[in-house]
Amino acid sequence: MKLKSISSMILACALFITGCSSATEKTQGESKVEESSSVTYPITVKHAFGETVIEKEPKNVVAISWSNQDTPLALGVVPAGVSKANYGKTDENGLLPWTAAKYKELGVDKPVVFDDVDGLDYEAISNSKPDVILAAYSGIKQEEYDLLSKIAPVVAYPNLPWQTYWRDQIITNATGMGKKAEGEKLVSDLEKLIAEKAAKYPNIKGKKVAFCYFSPTDLGKFYIYTSTDPRVAYLYDLGLVEADSVKEIAKDTKSFALTISSENIDKLTDVDVIVAYGNDALLKQLQADKLLGTLPAIKNGAVALIEDGSALAASATPSALSIPATIDEYLNIIGEAADKVK
Repeated sequence: MKLKSISSMILACALFITGCSSATEKTQGESKVEESSSVTYPITVKHAFGETVIEKEPKNVVAISWSNQDTPLALGVVPAGVSKANYGKTDENGLLPWTAAKYKELGVDKPVVFDDVDGLDYEAISNSKPDVILAAYSGIKQEEYDLLSKIAPVVAYPNLPWQTYWRDQIITNATGMGKKAEGEKLVSDLEKLIAEKAAKYPNIKGKKVAFCYFSPTDLGKFYIYTSTDPRVAYLYDLGLVEADSVKEIAKDTKSFALTISSENIDKLTDVDVIVAYGNDALLKQLQADKLLGTLPAIKNGAVALIEDGSALAASATPSALSIPATIDEYLNIIGEAADKVK
């Protein structure tokens, strides 16, 4: 089988892979972190680059990269600065809907957002005067970590870039804020929500799934996400299971996604449901393809399509705030695809 690892950063960017007040509006210049009485400092957070020691309760929290800001916001903490979302439907500030809504709920009309899509804005991050920088779900490299660490302690990803599950993202970031217990409670609450919502879709449970990316301009190959990708792990939370074929394909890789030649589509015949970015036009194109169209899931239309660039597409990579915001829509789309399994 022709398989090749693809760049984490390229796929993350291509497929999704930051005070004063007046009488009329509020803005934030520092985060609002309440003291956690049960926390003893210093705190040590272990991660891919070693460990970070946080000497005292952070007052200013900065969150960079993808979705890390949703953890402090979900815990009622207003970040001193966050990264602009690089994918999905965003508002005038460059924030995804659930992030923007939480800011407004917390009384912030003009959040500080770093325009760092083309590279980290170290000056803007420094100007936010962070006491801690949250990056539990990111693709920062050693050099970037080192430069950020000169500004403030950095909470990096636990193991590999772009491969932090939503639970670990929440707990790791919350730990860096001195709010591990609150993070664990948030995870528990979200797990209960997911279980309650997924129970309404028994047709999904146990279906073998593959999360793919197809380029309409080149169907000679496609990408398949592995179980280390949080998008895929979230599907398992919803009741779907890993297809044996996908597990076999990914057994010797540390990448979150692989390239597969369409000539090898017959290796995936055990897949019941495919989740992919696209629309009905893409499905018709897949079904008409002489190779991809032979796969039962595609032939039957058991493909859960997420409109590329939409808010839902962004939420397929789950966060503390995106899960409750879009889980109903996501389950509905997957449920409709599951109904077409033969």
